[in-house]
Amino acid sequence: MEHESLGFDPNTPSVARLYDYYLGGKDNFPADREAAERILKVAPELRAAARANRAFLGRAVRHLAEAGITQFLDIGTGLPTQGNVHEVAKKVVPDAKVVYVDRDPVVLVHARALLAGQGDTTVIEGDLREPAAILSHPEVRATIDFSKPVGLLLVAIMHFIKEEERPDEIMATLREALAPGSYLVMSHGTSEARAEAVDRGTEVYQSASAPLVLRDRERIRELFSGFTLIDPGLVWLPEWRPEQADVIDFMDNPASSLILCGVGRKG
Repeated sequence: MEHESLGFDPNTPSVARLYDYYLGGKDNFPADREAAERILKVAPELRAAARANRAFLGRAVRHLAEAGITQFLDIGTGLPTQGNVHEVAKKVVPDAKVVYVDRDPVVLVHARALLAGQGDTTVIEGDLREPAAILSHPEVRATIDFSKPVGLLLVAIMHFIKEEERPDEIMATLREALAPGSYLVMSHGTSEARAEAVDRGTEVYQSASAPLVLRDRERIRELFSGFTLIDPGLVWLPEWRPEQADVIDFMDNPASSLILCGVGRKG
């Protein structure tokens, strides 16, 4: 089934703009802010969780770059903020190549403005539910050499894919396109902690641009099929190779970050 690109509708909360609001950004609208505040009333730790998720992304990208990964495919990139993937990667690998993929029109406008003139970093419109279309996109093929290892980033995006949209098939399509030595970076919301509050927050997402689908630890681990999780495995956000400045919000209770994460390597 074809999924049409999202039209711009400021009255429908956007998952990208909700995330921007949690991070303290300004690229959001009244409907986004109202929905976000409803969620924050039942799960106030979500602001800190968003920061922790962003910090995990930075740590993981730096690790991949230090491990020799020079090209990154970031699907569901969200609105640009501090510590974008290309900025982190290029501190380690100056000629790193990055393709950002998103379907939110506001994200696309801001990302294209940010990346204007950067030939080795680009942004395309794409939908994770159509992975083959992303992989065959001319700009993706022109930027990324799939015969060499790739860093695939699915950070806080798979929990917007419903089970009926066949997440395992999506993952298989992406995995099969990657050369051995590639990595998968994933974070995913779970109701394992604070189940009641998280479930109430999930209800708000039903009226947003995508529903929130929380999965348990074992189901999330299944999405890493074909990848070997590297140390420390599938853990809460602040537990993945923490740095003191990144985890201050959750030093006493990592589970309150609400999101599990991991990095897997394809053999």
